[in-house]
Amino acid sequence: MPRLAIGPEFPRELSALAQPVRRDAVVALRRFLLNVAGAPHAERVRGARDPRVATLRLAAGHRGVVVRQRDVYWLRDVLPDAEAWSYARRHRYGVNPVIGVVEEWDAESLERVEPALRRSAGSSGLFDPICDGDLLGLGLDLHALPLFRLITTEADVAALEPLLPPTQYAPLAALARGGTLAEAWRELDAWRAADPESGPIDTDDLYAALRRSPDRAAFVQDKVALERVLDAPDWCTFLDPPQHRLARAARYEHPVLVIGGAGTGKTVLALHRAAHLAARGAGPVLLVTFSQSLADELSAKLDLLIEDEVVRKRVEVDNVERLALRIVADAEGRRPALVGPGARSLAELTDEALRLLSISTGDLLDDVDPGLKPYRHIVVDEAQDISAAQWRLLRAAVPRARDDLFIVGDPHQRVTDARVALGALGIPAVQHTLKLSYRLPQEVLSFVVRLRGGGLSSGLVAGVTDMYGLSATRNGERPLVRAYDTLEAELAGLRATVEGWLADGVPAGEIAVGARHQRLARRAGRALDGLGVRGASFPQLKGLEFERVALVGVADDVVPGPLPEEPQARAHALQRERSILFVACTRARSMLYISHSGRGSPFLPL
Repeated sequence: MPRLAIGPEFPRELSALAQPVRRDAVVALRRFLLNVAGAPHAERVRGARDPRVATLRLAAGHRGVVVRQRDVYWLRDVLPDAEAWSYARRHRYGVNPVIGVVEEWDAESLERVEPALRRSAGSSGLFDPICDGDLLGLGLDLHALPLFRLITTEADVAALEPLLPPTQYAPLAALARGGTLAEAWRELDAWRAADPESGPIDTDDLYAALRRSPDRAAFVQDKVALERVLDAPDWCTFLDPPQHRLARAARYEHPVLVIGGAGTGKTVLALHRAAHLAARGAGPVLLVTFSQSLADELSAKLDLLIEDEVVRKRVEVDNVERLALRIVADAEGRRPALVGPGARSLAELTDEALRLLSISTGDLLDDVDPGLKPYRHIVVDEAQDISAAQWRLLRAAVPRARDDLFIVGDPHQRVTDARVALGALGIPAVQHTLKLSYRLPQEVLSFVVRLRGGGLSSGLVAGVTDMYGLSATRNGERPLVRAYDTLEAELAGLRATVEGWLADGVPAGEIAVGARHQRLARRAGRALDGLGVRGASFPQLKGLEFERVALVGVADDVVPGPLPEEPQARAHALQRERSILFVACTRARSMLYISHSGRGSPFLPL
């Protein structure tokens, strides 16, 4: 029986095919897995740069491109016949000799580039001061070393990026910008998905390399596993190495804090860590976030991520306010009143819940009997908006033991006045940082970094957190900022823009329209009547993502609105308003449209 691994590009391309073609391709793959009569067979590719590359005829006019070694088949893509043959001839594959992950090279394009590099090569190459042994020690490919020796400028390295595996480009780029060998090694090591295995890496073992590459391959053994990989969203199946390493770590001896910019996969990381703890942890798991709407979103995503119903029931999803409410309700035998005579504020309920936990367990019992705590593991999303009192409650709800708290957040996306350092609250978290944005194209990322100021922000850690070093995985459209004379003209422009997006084939559910306040959001919704797209306030967009986002009313007197006179309160309000706009802008996966009538917001980059 063949061992089949699916690459991330395959489900995307498959979903774009016409339904009859997609159906035939799935049936062919089922037959291939079962190795029955009528199953597609691997066909050799004449002129292939890699003899292991073959194609499978999956449907009329369409083929899958596979990399084959004995009974292992890595299914890279599904394409029309001519494109499939071309793709198969163009690429070669290998295993990084240092970290053991699979690598894909655009060999045909590199062959065309080499003469140009040779013509432009000067008397000395950029990497001449570094010996071959040191370059090979960074995992650089032995066969590509002569090509790398022709590089004379950092611009040459940047031009090669689309043609190289990231595990080759990352250390090269670090050296090209003047980094040390140690810095280049760290760039390479970031692509390691798990702790190093003992023993040497076999560069001829494709199966082991695919197992080390969770972002590039998902193995399927039967029809059920196949259909899950084909139907599930990418984030359910394929994790980039930094995410995989953090989410699937066997154990953490101390609380963990992951700081990451917009679109770096913090929420996906929190979901996968919660699922991992539910399957392999030591007790009930709480996945907690900022608001109930976000909790509902996370709960629905966990339903997709965790197939086993028993495991899924081990994870509760909630926000901190409802957690406090439940603890008090369980102790008092009834739900506390939030309005009317005898009502308590949410802050009072948080304090009462903390008092009740302290009475029932006591700090000294954490290590002796952690079962007395309501949860064994807590995973926190949107950590930057949780108050000091709420952090104390979360700390009290879980024992001080391994894998107790796993926290993700971004101080630059704070929309509340919460500014707490976890260490000061008895949470000595070990910090990790994510710097690669998967959601935002580079053009949107650069825009929002300038909008936010790109500088320092306090909270979660001692001192401040910066935004420098963020980068995106792809390029896209530049954000579009439109000025109108009147609000009526602005709303007409909004409708024309959204109609154009719908005509482009973007589903209405993948379009978000936002305004700073609910009143303007409702008016924008009325302007879009009949299009199936609703308006929302900027805060309501928090934690969500869409293909295209339109923000209206981003004007000088609206974003920000009236501000306090007292200097410190004014500074905090300005920063909060800037963060709220920043969060709304970062919901866009591909296109961002911003409009205003009159003078635009001072936050908008020039």
